[in-house]
Amino acid sequence: MGVKEKRHRHKEEFRREILNSARDLFIDVGYEKFSMRRLAEKIDYSPTTIYHYFENKDDLLLAICEEVAEQFLARLRYLRSVQSKPYEALRQAMLYLVEFAFDNPNQYKVFFLTRPNIYGTQEEFMKRESMARNSYFEFREIVQACIKAGKLRRMDIDVLTQVLATAPHGLITMTLYQSSFPWADQKVLATTLVNGLLRGFQK
Repeated sequence: MGVKEKRHRHKEEFRREILNSARDLFIDVGYEKFSMRRLAEKIDYSPTTIYHYFENKDDLLLAICEEVAEQFLARLRYLRSVQSKPYEALRQAMLYLVEFAFDNPNQYKVFFLTRPNIYGTQEEFMKRESMARNSYFEFREIVQACIKAGKLRRMDIDVLTQVLATAPHGLITMTLYQSSFPWADQKVLATTLVNGLLRGFQK
């Protein structure tokens, strides 16, 4: 490995360390109490060093959110490529969202619950290129394919997309934050919820 490759690898590893520590700190102290100085103390580096990688805490939070969105986008594209039936691709996509949240609760919490306007206004979200926007459109296309295939009834595509995309979050947040409640098996809950939702919108 050459000198340039080693430097690049070191930069990527340090960037990863910053992001992982920042995600944990957002969970521990919340957005308002988060500071670059606190993060620097956590990873034992100077704030100046972190500023070489990220401008501020919003830049950090956006990078963390984009990583989560990128994973979801990759899964959606994979499902569309291997699943010939759009209805099944949609069902698996919804189940994946719940599965991801259960397997990666901190990533889920930072993305969905840390700061509601990290992507700016509604207009900015729709205009600016981002993994989050692209994943929404990818999910929307799966829903649209289900309508065209006659599997879901025709209605406003954004309303239906947003209902199907957001409904599982109730189950996710309740089970993540009310851990003392005797919940049924998470997989059974997720499957029952997703299957019921989709049946409700079948043509």
